[in-house]
Amino acid sequence: MNINLLTDEVLYVLIGIVCVLVFSTIITKLMKRKNNSDGLKEVEMRIRSWWVMFIIFTFALVIHSTISLIFMALLCFLALKEYFSLIPFNRAHRLVLFWAYMTIPIQFLLIYLGWYGMFIVFIPVYMFLLIPIQAIIVGETKNFLRSIATVQWGVMLMVFGLSHLAFLLVLPGRENSIAGAGLVLFLVVLTQANDVAQFIWGKMLGKKKIIPKVSPNKTWAGFIGGVLTTTVLAVILAPLITPFSLFASIIAGLYIGLTGFIGDVNISALKRDLNIKDTSAIIPGHGGILDRVDSLTYTAPLFFHFTRYFYF
Repeated sequence: MNINLLTDEVLYVLIGIVCVLVFSTIITKLMKRKNNSDGLKEVEMRIRSWWVMFIIFTFALVIHSTISLIFMALLCFLALKEYFSLIPFNRAHRLVLFWAYMTIPIQFLLIYLGWYGMFIVFIPVYMFLLIPIQAIIVGETKNFLRSIATVQWGVMLMVFGLSHLAFLLVLPGRENSIAGAGLVLFLVVLTQANDVAQFIWGKMLGKKKIIPKVSPNKTWAGFIGGVLTTTVLAVILAPLITPFSLFASIIAGLYIGLTGFIGDVNISALKRDLNIKDTSAIIPGHGGILDRVDSLTYTAPLFFHFTRYFYF
């Protein structure tokens, strides 16, 4: 598969993101001169990490379509590995993890081939039924349900869910897959912007908690402000890099804002259950891979099917 993913429209959006990052960097530097607080140091660290993530993502997206798929497969692997590092397992069931990791190359081969029918059933049907066989062969029944359910849940989110991001690249078909890069960029930008907007609106206006037992920092103001901001951004970006009409772009923005929030608090519930703040410290200022892709585990598959069924 050899597809040119860099169009003028995609380039314009990438340049716009660079401008936002440059502006944020300058403002943070100026604010630090007046007040070098710990909060500003954390913001500066977050912005530096955004620069690194943006450069890596852009390289993977525009250089070559195969590199894009490899990058997204690696993202699934890192997310799944980080998830498994947090979960206690019965050692007798650890061979089950091998089959979980094997879903990644197989799933992405199906994407490379554009085999949608098998892509959509391979993990939720075949692997769901096959994963328990390894534990059954071992014959260890202690914590069987916990181990198998944990693996299946992780594979569904970190591999099946996130892999929909990659299938967007081939969604329109091999002869016209340039739109796929625009759809990926649209989804990723809106999902990440939704996270940032919810944080900012929550800090500025947030008082009433929305789900304090799961995520104490989430507020109604942050949630509503984030969804509305994401919708406005969707309306701005959609004419450039998607086939959406004005009405569809509004629906997409609302859809991504809502489902992104659900994905975020879903992983927050997991972290609260495990009594941890971040899933790791691999990304300075942001935490772990799961802390950055939590929203995408929901927005990627749901946005994919919204786009596929209504536009392709």
